[in-house]
Amino acid sequence: MLTFAEKVVLFNKQLHYKGNLPSGFNVINPYLDNPETLVVMEQFYQKFYQDNLQRKFIIGINPSRHGAGVTGVPFTDTKRLASACGIKMHSAHTHEISSVFIYDMIEAYGGPSIFYKQFYINSPFPLAIVRETNPNNWINANYYDDKQLFEMVKPFMVESLKQHIAMGLETEEVFVLGKKNATFLAKINKEEKLFGEMIILDHPRYIQQYKSKDKQHYIDNYIRLLSGL
Repeated sequence: MLTFAEKVVLFNKQLHYKGNLPSGFNVINPYLDNPETLVVMEQFYQKFYQDNLQRKFIIGINPSRHGAGVTGVPFTDTKRLASACGIKMHSAHTHEISSVFIYDMIEAYGGPSIFYKQFYINSPFPLAIVRETNPNNWINANYYDDKQLFEMVKPFMVESLKQHIAMGLETEEVFVLGKKNATFLAKINKEEKLFGEMIILDHPRYIQQYKSKDKQHYIDNYIRLLSGL
């Protein structure tokens, strides 16, 4: 039987988006772009997921180009990969604000070893999406930013979610990051019947960007909801 870590590594190694995209959008696949991404991603999952425990699913939107778009680990920039997870990446150095909140919350929960034994984080579209605003100027994009984009990537999202669930995730309740993300996932869930209850958490980027003064309140709320209190 494969361990949880081995299942995730296999999933990531076979990731390849072959679908269409609207003009001005592109997909970044860090596992194809940087050989070290595969190395550190595998080290991360071997360190925290080398077991067959069933975990709760925390669902993001899609990776940012400075977080999992580089490290291959959701909500983990190279700074947190080194400081919190003990895994150094030499070919890239990134700072991603959602990663700051997630790892402050993980630390408050009890640290990465405790947190990752109970939870698995990924996204319905598990590769970074970028949009060209000016010639050769690309910014992060969300799968729901454009109606045509969503319709084009939706089959890939559904298949990715099904593959995640098959790894051995709990499905009676899932945790969704971001209200708009939850709206779109609710549409998918109505059609596909993938999950039971969807518990919505404010997105880390929103908290860091607009609610940083109340950060501790949001961390406490995350821990309360994740703990089922």
